[in-house]
Amino acid sequence: MNLVRSALLYASQNRWMRVRAPQYGFVRRSVARFMPGEHFDDALNAARELAAQNIRALVTQLGENITSPAEAAQVRDHYLSVLERIGASGLPLEISVKLTQLGLDLGDELCFKNLIALIDRAALNPGAATVWIDMESSAYAERTLALYGRARDTYPNVGVCVQAYLYRTKADIERLIAIAATVRLVKGAYKEAATVAFPRKQDVDENFFALAQRLLSNEARQRGVRTAIATHDRALIARICDDAAQSVIARPELQFQMLYGIQAREQLRLAGEGYDSRVLINYGRHWYAWFMRRLAERPANVWFVLKNLF
Repeated sequence: MNLVRSALLYASQNRWMRVRAPQYGFVRRSVARFMPGEHFDDALNAARELAAQNIRALVTQLGENITSPAEAAQVRDHYLSVLERIGASGLPLEISVKLTQLGLDLGDELCFKNLIALIDRAALNPGAATVWIDMESSAYAERTLALYGRARDTYPNVGVCVQAYLYRTKADIERLIAIAATVRLVKGAYKEAATVAFPRKQDVDENFFALAQRLLSNEARQRGVRTAIATHDRALIARICDDAAQSVIARPELQFQMLYGIQAREQLRLAGEGYDSRVLINYGRHWYAWFMRRLAERPANVWFVLKNLF
């Protein structure tokens, strides 16, 4: 299974495949399971359907590593338009962004300026004000956390993602607890060297559980830390729910985030049992690299792709 995962992560970074794979119908049909469409209207309609089931949503436009200030400005303006439409919709809908979409490769100051514009606008949307910052590969981890810290100094409505497969994340979480951060904990989906990330799934799972315990500890919660547990792993979810119950954490205070189209029954179960169940909805044309990383997270989904092929 590790070989399959490695192959999928390699494919996610292959430029030749990135250009050609989306041209095949069976690939596009497979992607449709994990995103409602390529346009924001598709994501908005999916968010409405989820809201009717007591599940809140987040949206993100797929894409990363833009190469010009003009492209970064286009992404910023797109999200500003999205935030305006969210405000008009009245839905409890948040956005999640990659900093390389906002110009991180072109410089921290350019990226920060674009990010702050989104945080400012999001604050006008009651009940849906948080701007989530995605974590990308480990090469961006320190700069991402530094920019998050700068934003958090002034704005309470910003959150950041951390990845349990990185060795550094244990120390990063202590930094985030100290500033009363809003944190999304994920396992991690990029191809990383064994020198920076746990290579074995079992070790990642155990680290995820330990990090979740720390983020949900009395000390962290008393400081004002808000935590989102982002995993589709039902065994981990059960362990975290049991541990939270022993710590007398009320179910509505325990937030789980999952991806659209994955573990839909589990999303409904959590919402029905009183937990804060949320779904991240992706949309956009630049979905190839993201899709391959999703398959790498759960290689069993490759069977779904093969069924679409035949």
